[in-house]
Amino acid sequence: MKIAVEGCAHGELDKIYEAIQHLEKKDGIKVDLLICCGDFQATRNVEDLRCMAVPLKYQKMCTFYKYYSGEKVAPVLTVFIGGNHEASNYLQELPYGGWVAPRIYYMGYASIVNIAGVRVGGLSGIYKGHDYLKGHFEKPPYTEDTKRSVYHVRNVETFRLKQVQQPVDIFLSHDWPRGIYNFGNVNQLLRFKPFFTDEVKCNSLGSRPCEELLYHLKPTYWFAAHLHVKFAALVPHSSNNEEDNQQMTKFLALDKCLPRRKFLQIVDIPHDPSKSIELEYDLEWLTILHFTNHLLGVKRTNQYMPGPGLDGRWNFVPTKEELDFVWQRFDGNFLVPQNFTQTVVAFDSSSQNDSSNNSRNSCRKQPPAQINSQTTAFCDRLGIDDPMALLLNSSKESSFDSDENQKFCTTLPGYLTPERPGEVTQVSLDDTSYHDSVDDSMKQVLRKLLKYVVHLLTCTLH
Repeated sequence: MKIAVEGCAHGELDKIYEAIQHLEKKDGIKVDLLICCGDFQATRNVEDLRCMAVPLKYQKMCTFYKYYSGEKVAPVLTVFIGGNHEASNYLQELPYGGWVAPRIYYMGYASIVNIAGVRVGGLSGIYKGHDYLKGHFEKPPYTEDTKRSVYHVRNVETFRLKQVQQPVDIFLSHDWPRGIYNFGNVNQLLRFKPFFTDEVKCNSLGSRPCEELLYHLKPTYWFAAHLHVKFAALVPHSSNNEEDNQQMTKFLALDKCLPRRKFLQIVDIPHDPSKSIELEYDLEWLTILHFTNHLLGVKRTNQYMPGPGLDGRWNFVPTKEELDFVWQRFDGNFLVPQNFTQTVVAFDSSSQNDSSNNSRNSCRKQPPAQINSQTTAFCDRLGIDDPMALLLNSSKESSFDSDENQKFCTTLPGYLTPERPGEVTQVSLDDTSYHDSVDDSMKQVLRKLLKYVVHLLTCTLH
């Protein structure tokens, strides 16, 4: 199976597909699958752009919306993970994966899927230690802080992936695994990217969770992006049996989609020729999701994964009985359903100019959170919770008494909120992430303070 691997897509789907078609014609080949390693930017309209963590002047619509609206159809099956420049509101609708457009599939926060006998795993986002232990508390509309924390990797996804025991052929991440540069031409890397020197010297460049997963999963291939440079490495893995051939991981990071940049690579990977190039759920991964559903958190507070020495179960490697249980729930049919539906109006290029330069679009607000029918169907089928549904239900339960207070939104100094210190942050009184970040006594203090601020503002206006 010939697979095209893309680094950072940055919304340039037209250009990526054109590059693939050029290679097909030039080399006389047929690409079966495109995989993208993050910064995909599945922006359907201007409101989605407002949910991306990039300055307004860089918020360009690019070409994904054409594939969402049906104006174009992806010429090859496309699978991607999330990075740190995404339409996070859209991707949050599909935490366990789903179709963002016909023939274009997002793998969710973390996932494993099967494609013609090739087992592909992925972890979305980038690692930031201060958010790693938190739940998935963010929901649109985002603050400037949560617009960034929403794409930070969480420990529950790493924990789930570390329960996987069956071999993984390909693993995708946006971040590089920490220390991967020690297994490639690090001198050449630093010639291209000299500002990485200090991080390489102190071994802090890259993701710690990805480093853990690299040595646990030991995939045959690991593809990444994020640092906007092509870099290859060969990672050896220890074996308990000295007679076995040493297992290796072939690592490749690629650049972003720009002219004269190394952003695309064709690899040939053995597959099952008796199977068609279609997406299938993975039984082991589904079983892990089902039996770790109770570990899902949607609060801003730290949550810790179970481990040895604690009461209760901490090893969730699926047993045969558990695998059989999930097999029966799916009736042995793991083909990913073609159930994509449009949920918002797509950008109309015929009536608007470039969204980043159009003053009429500059005041467009972020859209509210919503639930995706694909996720609802998947969760019902597997018997697990949708994080967004939990967040929206929690928001209703934690709303204040007065309807007027529920609608009120004011600006407070950063030190009065759980956001970044010293910044002015937008705080809504019905924001679950705000409520869950403080204890009950602090809620009462802040509630009184907010009412006092409202009173002062009212007096000032009159």
